[in-house]
Amino acid sequence: MTADDTAAPDIRARVAQLRGLREQVRRGPDEKATASQHAKGKLTARERIELLLDEGTFTEVEPLRRHRATGFGLEDRRPHTDGVITGWGTVHGRTVFVYAHDFRIFGGALGEAHAEKIHRIMDRALAAGAPLVSLNDGAGARIQEGVTALSGYGGIFRRNARASGVIPQISVMLGPCAGGAAYSPALTDFVFMVRETSQMFITGPDVVQAVTGEKVTLGGLGGADVHAEVSGVAHFAYDDEETCLEEVRYLLSLLPQNNRETAPVVHPEDPVDRPCDPLLDLVPAGGHRPYDMRRVMEEIVDDGEYLEIHERWAANVIVALARIGGQVVGIVANQPLVLAGVLDIDASEKAARFVQMCDAFNIPLVTLVDVPGFLPGVDQEHNGIIRRGAKLLYAYCNATVPRISLILRKAYGGAYIVMDSRSVGADLSFAWPSNEIAVMGAEGAANVIFRRRIQAADDPEATRRQLVKEYKAELMHPYYAAERGLLDDVVDPVETRRVLAESLRMLRTKHADLASRKHGNPPQ
Repeated sequence: MTADDTAAPDIRARVAQLRGLREQVRRGPDEKATASQHAKGKLTARERIELLLDEGTFTEVEPLRRHRATGFGLEDRRPHTDGVITGWGTVHGRTVFVYAHDFRIFGGALGEAHAEKIHRIMDRALAAGAPLVSLNDGAGARIQEGVTALSGYGGIFRRNARASGVIPQISVMLGPCAGGAAYSPALTDFVFMVRETSQMFITGPDVVQAVTGEKVTLGGLGGADVHAEVSGVAHFAYDDEETCLEEVRYLLSLLPQNNRETAPVVHPEDPVDRPCDPLLDLVPAGGHRPYDMRRVMEEIVDDGEYLEIHERWAANVIVALARIGGQVVGIVANQPLVLAGVLDIDASEKAARFVQMCDAFNIPLVTLVDVPGFLPGVDQEHNGIIRRGAKLLYAYCNATVPRISLILRKAYGGAYIVMDSRSVGADLSFAWPSNEIAVMGAEGAANVIFRRRIQAADDPEATRRQLVKEYKAELMHPYYAAERGLLDDVVDPVETRRVLAESLRMLRTKHADLASRKHGNPPQ
């Protein structure tokens, strides 16, 4: 043994040093920073990852990464991880990739090394064909690093776009997200927010006041409730991080790993042939009487469970993920409780993006129709109801997944066509015996068709009522569409669950290809 051999550190000493370093990285910066994070009602990045992933499954990569920037004192502050934790684990036993900003380090701000870590974990998620969840709590670009930080965001955006429709991407907003950083969540499939602690905006309250004179708080400008109810940026909003992350886990259980797979199928304890007797009383026969479409959905889906998306935004249409016969389905439904279930700009855009998401990830679509038409008004027309309403039409026409529509009550005009009618490609179209499919309501139709006759009558009102009755009897009886081959069947509401489950089972092996092209040019 040489003198050099005896002087060399023992491998056990090296391992002990490594373990100490790893423990230091795991603890993060000093306890004061952690206490400050908790004082704001926020968890640390590692605590969040532990809640998201199955216990003990997280594998971290690049925990020892440090930045190489100099100037403005950065050369003296080179913490490990560089303010972002990246890696993978499992959720309900399936692989999920994750990155989480650590607000305790540089306020979670993105620098060159920080961005490169995110780029690599995004690349790995795409290569592995597994979902990517980002836990966002950062102060934007690291100003001290200048344009290299901005370039890092460009790399994230490009990867968001490349992964779109290939793997599920979920953004969980757990702190501030300002400026260009907000565009990454906007490019992902789902955005979760937590009230009081998370905000998203392009320009902050100070800039808004300086430019426009408007005074607004952080929450009032870009808080969870604003984005869940007004802007539609957030799909979900919760009161605390624990509930939020548990719902992320639930959402992941309803999604496939990637666009080459289907969502997990479970054995249903709820019998697929269960009679839905309550449906006979839930939906009033009168077309003008409201009811809650959610009650209908609860009767149809397995165990009455579903995950509603964009619950508070554009509430006149409902979009949700659920299971029927153990198979995950996407449900699009008019909501008669809100604006009588009409389609407007926001509802059309909400439903269109949901249809596109389901189609991208091989999730069959069930459309529950009770729609009186599109919302009339100067505001709607001037704000582009034509081009923006066409988004829903485009999404359905482009979708190749199994598609089933069910008309519960009324389906009038262009809205009937847009809500996945047979003419735009629905695989199966059913209706209850209470359905009314027509160009418009009987009253409006009679007023147009028989205008002169009504005006010339001795008793115009009595004549109008009689002509409305005749129009209904001739063109709006529940079997009119079925007689002309526009419906596959008129079904007993009690049998709805069984019919849908059997239809989905039959369509499970559906295969359809679109024409070869780079991509379509959807209405914007």
